[in-house]
Amino acid sequence: MRLLVLGGTEFVGRAVVEAALGRGWEVTVFHRGRHAAPPGARSLHGDRTASDGLAALADGTWDAVVDTWSAAPGAVRDAARLLRGRVGRYVYVSSCSVYAWAPPAGYTEDAPLVDGASADAGQTDYARDKRGAELAVLDAFGADRSVLVRAGLILGPYENIGRLPWWLNRVARGGPLLAPGPRDLPLQYVDVRDLADWTLGAVEQQLSGPYNLVSPPGHTTMGDLLDACATATGGAAEPRWTAPETILAAGIEPWGQLPVWTPPGSDLHDALHSADVSRALATGLSCRPVGATVADTWTWLQGIGGTAPRRPDRPPVGLDPETEAKVLAADRSGPREGVPDTTP
Repeated sequence: MRLLVLGGTEFVGRAVVEAALGRGWEVTVFHRGRHAAPPGARSLHGDRTASDGLAALADGTWDAVVDTWSAAPGAVRDAARLLRGRVGRYVYVSSCSVYAWAPPAGYTEDAPLVDGASADAGQTDYARDKRGAELAVLDAFGADRSVLVRAGLILGPYENIGRLPWWLNRVARGGPLLAPGPRDLPLQYVDVRDLADWTLGAVEQQLSGPYNLVSPPGHTTMGDLLDACATATGGAAEPRWTAPETILAAGIEPWGQLPVWTPPGSDLHDALHSADVSRALATGLSCRPVGATVADTWTWLQGIGGTAPRRPDRPPVGLDPETEAKVLAADRSGPREGVPDTTP
């Protein structure tokens, strides 16, 4: 198979490239040259935001292209139009954010989509940018040659958002740890390598259409995630399981200041941790256990000095130590590690 990856040097794109090379595919990576492509991939350089930025893609044919673009949809529109006669299938890594807010628990690929998106729009907001890019792909390749990978929370090695790296470093630091309850809160995410494997399988199977791509709901829990962080890092953190009401009353932002966590029963939790993924599972999605994702991410993080790269277009994540200590001091009556958790 001949694969073109637009990007391919960071996080999702890099995982796709490495997985394709592992299958013996011929891989071309189109990128700006800010980071090295994985060894074994052919590099083409260009900046798709520039007027002539796609010139390096003027020639060549590929069985499929994988695109992870997250800004103005026009960049996807231009690439799709340029490639439609020379590429068999366009795989766009989109997001579950394209569904109209707030999607109900158990939503499928048929759930209503955001309004106001356009393939010709400039950069607006994340949801409409992703949906606009989907529309650009559908316009150029049609529904029968397009795969829309609507990913949920993505974790794993190379993460450049900082969610799992923050928890790993925080647990490794030790001491009293604000653990957002309840301990058995179900989480839904996809390891970036499992996403990559499914994506390549979609190309091989000549799939088309939208797919919610994330683990089944409850693949792990908040407690299991933090336990895995403790096992991987050997950290001596002391989890203090804290009620959601206490966290919210302190003004702590779910998802941002406490990465991955969202309050149970909230629209945010339904949207991020309860998607129906039966379509992806039926077409080959396989999800590795949380312990493997966490351990491999820690190994990678240690290998680069302990500080994860961060995309400049995303805000920093994580809770500052002062706020954490203040909340813990005010909630001394909360459940402790080793004591049954009765948080609602």
